[in-house]
Parts: sequence; C-alpha cells; structure tokens
Amino acid sequence: MDSADMIRSRFVKLQPFLDERLRRILAAAEAEAIGRGGVAAVSRATGVSRRAIAVGKKELKAPGPMPKRRVRKEGGGRKRAVDKDPSLMADLERLVEPLTRGDPESPLRWTCKSVRKLADELKAAGREVSHNLVAQLLRTMGYSLQANRKTLEGSSHPDRNAQFEHINEQVKTRQAQGQPVISVDTKKKELVGDFRNNGKELRPKGDPEKVRVHDFIIPELGRAAPYGVYDVTENSGWVSVGIDNDTSAFAVESIRRWWRSMGRERHPRAKRLLITADSGGSNGYRVRLWKRELQEFANETGLAVSVCHLPPGTSKWNKIEHRLFSFISQNWRGKPLVSHEAIVNLIAATTTKKGLRVACRLDPNSYPKGVTVSDAQMKEIHIERDPFHGEWNYTISPREPINDTLIL
Repeated sequence: MDSADMIRSRFVKLQPFLDERLRRILAAAEAEAIGRGGVAAVSRATGVSRRAIAVGKKELKAPGPMPKRRVRKEGGGRKRAVDKDPSLMADLERLVEPLTRGDPESPLRWTCKSVRKLADELKAAGREVSHNLVAQLLRTMGYSLQANRKTLEGSSHPDRNAQFEHINEQVKTRQAQGQPVISVDTKKKELVGDFRNNGKELRPKGDPEKVRVHDFIIPELGRAAPYGVYDVTENSGWVSVGIDNDTSAFAVESIRRWWRSMGRERHPRAKRLLITADSGGSNGYRVRLWKRELQEFANETGLAVSVCHLPPGTSKWNKIEHRLFSFISQNWRGKPLVSHEAIVNLIAATTTKKGLRVACRLDPNSYPKGVTVSDAQMKEIHIERDPFHGEWNYTISPREPINDTLIL
C-alpha cells in the first residue's frame, strides 16, 4: 500500500469522528509530515481542498480553543461546482478527448489543451469555472500531463518471431563452436561543438557549463557518425567515429578496423564471423554496396561472413543498442561534445560493472554517397542464401574456398 492509500484509509476510518475543523487540521498535519508536495498529495487522497489544508496549517501554528459544537451545519457551505452542474465533468472530458469521447470538430482538437484554454471553452459555454477548478477536476478524473512514448513500430512482419528465434539459434551455435558473433549499427549522428547535450553532471552550484543557444552546425567541425561493433561473447565494443557520410563502405571499414585491432587477437581460430544487423541503414539487407564491401572483407580475412538481419521495425532489439550505445550515452550525458577528440575519449572511457570495455578511433576517411553496384558486380559476390528468408540470412564466402563444413 502506497502513502496515498494509507492516508485515504486513515481518513475513511476517522471520518465519523471528524467535524469540519478537525478534518482540515488532520489533513494539514498529514501534509506537514510529508513535506514538499504534501498539500497536493493529501488533497488528492482525501478530497480536502488545498485552500482548506492551508487554513488547517495556520490553525496548527496558532491553535485556538476547540468549539463545543459543529463548526458548520451539516451540508452547509458553498456547493461544489460538480454538485451545482452535474454535466460539468462530462463536458470537460469531451473537450480533453474530442476524438474518442466527444465532438471530432472540437475547437481544441488541434491546440494545446492547457487548463486555461479548457476553462475558457467552458466559460464560453456558460459555465462558471476557473483554471484551478479545471485542474482539480482533471486530477479527480485521473488525468495528468503525459509525454509521448515511443512504442509503435509500424506493421509487424508475420515471420518476425521466427526470425528472432533463427537469430538466437545461430548465435548460440556459433558461440558453442568458438566462432565470433558481433552486433553492428550506427549510433545517432552528433553535432560537434559546444552544443547542449542531454543529461546532467556535477558542477559547482550556480555554475552550469555554458553552451550555444541554437544548434546550428559548425561547418569546420560538422557531425560525427559513431559506427559500433559489439562482440557479443567477449562483451567488448569498438566504435569508429566517422566525419563523412554513413555509407556501407564506412560500415564495413569499421568492422575491418575492429577485426584488425581486437577481433583477430581475441578469436585467433576464427574461420567464420556472424553479424547481426538492422534491416535498414548503411548495413541494410537491400543495400548492394553492403554485400560488395563484405565480399572484399571476406577476401582479405579469409572469413566466411554470415549475416542475420533483424526483422523490419525491430532495431531497438539489436544488442548493440542496449549493451553498448546506451552506456555511451550515459557516460557523456551533460557533456558538450566540443571536438572529435572529446567524442573519442568519452566513448573509450565507457565501462560497466559487468566488464564492458570499449575501444574508439577517429576515421578521417571520405565515403562518397551514390556509389552504384552493377548487376555484373553482384554476380561476382559469393553469396549463399539460407532457405529461411534468404534476403535476411546469408553467407558471403571468400573467393578462395575455405576448408570448413560449417553452414549457416
């Protein structure tokens, strides 16, 4: 039972013994015990108005003699607005939710539904209300300020769950065989410069770090595109911070840098590499350049590169999002990304209690957009598609055959 329920329960039990004065004094005492926000919490739990609680607080500070009889005759006092106008709450709800509970042509359909605007609409309809009364009624009706929440993913593919099961099976198989498994993706591009970064960090009181008011790109600094490679088995990450376009060439170059700097040393017996990636972006399953660049990588390393794409609309389930990128965002929260060096250092300093370690390097190379891959070039790619959704699951082998019987 939370504090509001406990307060409500006490008031219900004591109600038969309370007159008007004792009721507001008891409510004031509860509010004083809670501290900041206590008046609002007690008012919601008991139905005692904030004004009455304020009067009760004054009486607590300067108590007077207790009256020998009821302060006011039962039923006395000003009638509540909802008692005088029973339809008031229903009309208010129609204004708040015009599409589902009322008139779809409501004038408030396309405006911010502040309590003042709602009060103005009710006044125009002849109601005697204030914005404070509207706020009180909305709380009674269970309304509160709510932000948008990202939960809708669009249409769901019928084989979505089956693909997840397929990916999970492939990952477990490769790990059991001692073969490397990585999750890849591009983190959100970041403006480089003294711009505001979400979050807070410890600073001397009253001395926040000063940043620019407007987020206009600084041409000489541009944007940074961090492309990440997360080693699922080793719980380690590699991030290439690009300063040019986020293309498939940049994505595969990041994987190449991971392999040369970390992967080859940690997986010396590797013959195959499994990559899990989103369905879109620079590593999308429809992107020809992605497959051509993977062919070059396979030729250089001798690895057979298998790719399993997450179903469309499920990028938030990519392991790199919640095992690497989320911790990078936590580490640099509240810190302006003033330079490429600062970005690299902040990413490289990211760690977790479970042992995550991250390496990061700047990639100063250029990656032009608009590179086309012809049909003839596609025919030269040694690609073997899986019987189950071959567009999502495939293996690109080096041009020189490998002595291995493993298949995807």
